[in-house]
Amino acid sequence: MHRLFACLLVLIGCGPIASQAQTPSWQVRSPTTFQMDADALAAAFDEAANMPPLNSLLIARGDSLVAAQAFRGMTLDRPTNIKSASKTMVGTLFGMAFADGAFDTLHDPIGPRFPEILADTARAAHLTPYHLLTMQAGLESTSFGNYGAWVSSDNWVRNALERPMQHPPGTHMTYSTGTSHILGVLLTRVLDEPLRTYAQRRLFDPLGVEIGAWQQDPQGNYFGGNNVAIPPRGLLRLGQLHLNGGTWNGERVLPAWWPALAWTPFVQDAFRDFQYGLSWWIADFDGVRTYFAWGYGGQFVFVAPELELVAAMTSSLTNRPDDLGDFSDQLTAFWRDRVVPTVVRDEP
Repeated sequence: MHRLFACLLVLIGCGPIASQAQTPSWQVRSPTTFQMDADALAAAFDEAANMPPLNSLLIARGDSLVAAQAFRGMTLDRPTNIKSASKTMVGTLFGMAFADGAFDTLHDPIGPRFPEILADTARAAHLTPYHLLTMQAGLESTSFGNYGAWVSSDNWVRNALERPMQHPPGTHMTYSTGTSHILGVLLTRVLDEPLRTYAQRRLFDPLGVEIGAWQQDPQGNYFGGNNVAIPPRGLLRLGQLHLNGGTWNGERVLPAWWPALAWTPFVQDAFRDFQYGLSWWIADFDGVRTYFAWGYGGQFVFVAPELELVAAMTSSLTNRPDDLGDFSDQLTAFWRDRVVPTVVRDEP
């Protein structure tokens, strides 16, 4: 299998090929000319096949799917829970709503949209979409040790908005799924449309992707920061959409200025030396600037614009080895050490 895979992938470096070469479990496409290292690609997929609970790996250059494979019973078109990578999706939906005229600026106070909770409070005048998108609301986190109590509450939005203010808004990043959920409910109220309906119509229909299961809060709002299922292909296409400046198959889906704005590092010391933009993580991996969506358990989309490279990875949340360790660290290392080297760079 390794030899056959390498032989077919070597075609990618030789210019266009007339049709898609494939086997039942993986595929190769090269509608344009670019250089990829066939041996490095084959080695990456060989290693991925032996990395449970990783259950899909997809690699693209620009619009072109280079190679994709599902493992351990997964398929590339089956919706899978992308966990907190959905925060990046919700941030993208905000960018679309902004372009649609639903918001005037990133800095409009959110208080008027939550009068039953924020009326006559100081935070009503100071909390803005910018603070929600950059996780700088200053509110006590609803994640980590607080997550269980938060999702057990009878009103997630009220519980998140009424938590203690630990920092002035805009001064400190506090990772909190509740902050992203507030953003999702804000979108629902401004658009007067269920978040799922808007997401399917404006984002996923153009990408040719069907949303799967999506958890709702006790009031029926779709979860703004967790527990939405999309296929691995959809996760890859979200990254490609941003890499391509907001277009997909020649259609304008996102405003051209949104990816650059979303990838601006507004938070310099987010976590593990990572930076944070508008719902995107940002890091340099051995000098390769990378923007990524990150979900619990090993759900990722990585984008390296200088290489025109995108990779999506999804992982099982149930069939996980006992000695797994920090799988997110393993997958960021896999991106750096296995996926990035598949690109043949021009000699200076």
